[in-house]
Amino acid sequence: MKKQKVFLTGATGGMGFNGLNELLKDTDKQDIVILVQDTERDRKKLDGYENRKGLTIHWGDLTNYDDVYSCVKDADIILHVAALVSPAADYHPELAMKVNYGGMKNLIRAIREQNRMDTVKLVSIGTIAETGDRMPPLHWGRVGDPIKPSMFDYYAVSKIAAERLLIESGLTYWVSLRQTGIMGPAMSKIRDAIMFHNCLDNVLEYVSDRDSGILLRNLALYDYTGELPEEFWGHIYNIGGGESCRVDTYTMYKVMYGAIGFKDLKYVISPKWYATRNFHGQYYLDSDKLDDYLHFRNDSMQYFYDAYIKNLGFTAVVSRFICKLPGGQRFMGNIMKKMFLKDARSQHGTVRFIEDNMEDRIDAYWGSRKNWENTPDTIDDFKPFTNWDKVIRIDHGYDETKPESELDLSDMKGAATFRGGECLSNIMNKGDWRSKLNFKCAFGHKFTASPRLVLEGGHWCPHCERDSWNYSARAKVDPFFAQVWNPLHDTSEPEREYTKIITELDV
Repeated sequence: MKKQKVFLTGATGGMGFNGLNELLKDTDKQDIVILVQDTERDRKKLDGYENRKGLTIHWGDLTNYDDVYSCVKDADIILHVAALVSPAADYHPELAMKVNYGGMKNLIRAIREQNRMDTVKLVSIGTIAETGDRMPPLHWGRVGDPIKPSMFDYYAVSKIAAERLLIESGLTYWVSLRQTGIMGPAMSKIRDAIMFHNCLDNVLEYVSDRDSGILLRNLALYDYTGELPEEFWGHIYNIGGGESCRVDTYTMYKVMYGAIGFKDLKYVISPKWYATRNFHGQYYLDSDKLDDYLHFRNDSMQYFYDAYIKNLGFTAVVSRFICKLPGGQRFMGNIMKKMFLKDARSQHGTVRFIEDNMEDRIDAYWGSRKNWENTPDTIDDFKPFTNWDKVIRIDHGYDETKPESELDLSDMKGAATFRGGECLSNIMNKGDWRSKLNFKCAFGHKFTASPRLVLEGGHWCPHCERDSWNYSARAKVDPFFAQVWNPLHDTSEPEREYTKIITELDV
């Protein structure tokens, strides 16, 4: 049987590197090509890999079309993991769009120009950030919920544009896997203001870096062996580790800091440092679906807690010892608070937003300065959300009990109305989820989109997605979107529209 040719992007990143090492277990069945930037960091990362059996390293750049074309040539399956992710993307939004959207554009163009739109299989890694802030009580979600990137999250903006391009590309075999927070050693080392954007009552259903690598291996392997059914392709899935990987931020901190001796979080953190909205995260109602196909789940949150302690090394031992002494928790806590405050006062820090009276940021992350002032001064007065099992299911605006083959024009017209707009098409082939229809949004923008993009992807008007965060105005005219906005925002809050400084049209 002919070997499968696998092209992997992002091979030196967290998910990609674990995926590479997993793929290298199957070189009797696969030849692997990776596209890697020729940097000192990446050269060091791949030291010893140059002569590995079944592996070809192409030193180049995802944003260079000729490099991409060379790697796509002869590939049977492309595992597109590469991305400029947060927090780096927060500091370099233009580069994030160039890499994340431009990279996808280059891949699809190369496949098209090689006349292999019906044969090459393209796997794209999207992100949970596409659906943005899903704070309680809206903390359970699924594919098809409204696309709603958080304000100023250009990583999410770039990945949304890339996903739209993929779904509407015309490729026969594509899949978008929306990655959640990846836990492991890299996450345990994060020192950036983004940690204060993650609200204390926020939730994530994490997945480990190791399991993410297994996912990539199994996807390619099962496709090669015929174990991956045809029905897998042409869909969007949420990647999640399942029940053992679900945790809220407050509980995670209790476990982390408790493991180094802190019995009371008041010595370590203050609720005043943390945003109360505008991050991303949810527990998944549908993440089991992907595991049923790819069988990748092994790790629980304990894997992260162990990585956190291992990263601290002897510091964890010292902290536990000091915290047992009279006044020890206060002493160690003061040291850690100084370190945290330095991050919180940095460029994208929440404390900086408050101290510099950055009204647009304050409104985005708290709703108003008054809301921030009303947050507790000490964690002892913080009342965490507890009803985590309650599910508020988002209505997608059509009859989801119908088989896909029964979807018709009346379904699409009803879904468009539920989104505050109109389906302008008068003809649709029954059960056709791929062909584009004509729509108009509540603001009068006309556009084309496939049922797959709208109903399963949760996308809607590309003009609104592209131009600004116009959420307050949209919620007034779009009942579909209002479901994920109104419960989290008081009508007395400022109604801001945030113009985006970069779009996919700039690439």
